[in-house]
Amino acid sequence: QVQLVESGGGLVQAGGSLRLSCAASGPTFGSYTMAWFRQAPGKEREFVIAISWGGSSTYYADSAKGRFTISRENAKNTVYLQMNSLKPEDTAVYYCAARRMDRTGPYYNTGNYNYWGQGTQVTVSS
Repeated sequence: QVQLVESGGGLVQAGGSLRLSCAASGPTFGSYTMAWFRQAPGKEREFVIAISWGGSSTYYADSAKGRFTISRENAKNTVYLQMNSLKPEDTAVYYCAARRMDRTGPYYNTGNYNYWGQGTQVTVSS
């Protein structure tokens, strides 16, 4: 079982930046693809960005391209989401997710992840 704990959310003005962190438990963090999803009030959870287990491949939603980056430190069991040029429409609860190597299917599909964090709120004011 893997436990994921997000941190770093908060209130920021439009145009500002935030860095989210997701700390994972367990010795096999390096074998998981990691991703960030978000869910705004009244909307479905949506894919934001993902990084492969080794960090060599990244996958972006159109909304994240050019503004968000994902990175990981396997030695620290941590994945990061750097968010720049934030917009009010980025306001949501951001969730960290982990996917085992044997899981298949699109990275943007919530059903293809094995573990989820509790989420951290990001609010962008205009």
